[in-house]
Amino acid sequence: MHIRTVSTKSQIQAIESLAHEIWHEHYTPIIGKAQVDYMLEKFQSVKSIEEQIDNGFLYFLCEHDNVPGGYMSVNIRGEELFLSKIYVASVNRRKGYGREMVAFLEDLARKKALNKISLTVNRYNTNSIHMYEKVGFSICGSVIQDIGNGFVMDDYKMEKSL
Repeated sequence: MHIRTVSTKSQIQAIESLAHEIWHEHYTPIIGKAQVDYMLEKFQSVKSIEEQIDNGFLYFLCEHDNVPGGYMSVNIRGEELFLSKIYVASVNRRKGYGREMVAFLEDLARKKALNKISLTVNRYNTNSIHMYEKVGFSICGSVIQDIGNGFVMDDYKMEKSL
């Protein structure tokens, strides 16, 4: 797998396309189609991703044989790296890509002299929680956030010290 920093419109479009594929398949059973559609438009559209990048978020596209198969987004918050998004297409799961992506982020955090990686994950997303725990994250709290349109994100906060 090759991880590259997102810098072009075509890479952002590839992420938007991956997001639709991954989110509809993975999150519809957890939060329902209406919330998935809302969150994709609000957080994973080309326009939204461009705005996030303009506001300091870093996006990374993960490719295997030049085919996009995952993506991640991070933001520096104080002395920690906040992992906003990490997604792997279903055909690439259970192949070590998630572990490789987390290792990439650990290196990035260390290079930026950050001592922790944090994230939020839907409390019912048990497969992802299990993966995060396998790579050293621990649940340290919970967060319920109103995201508009009658929807909330009901998440655990997880952290990994470096």
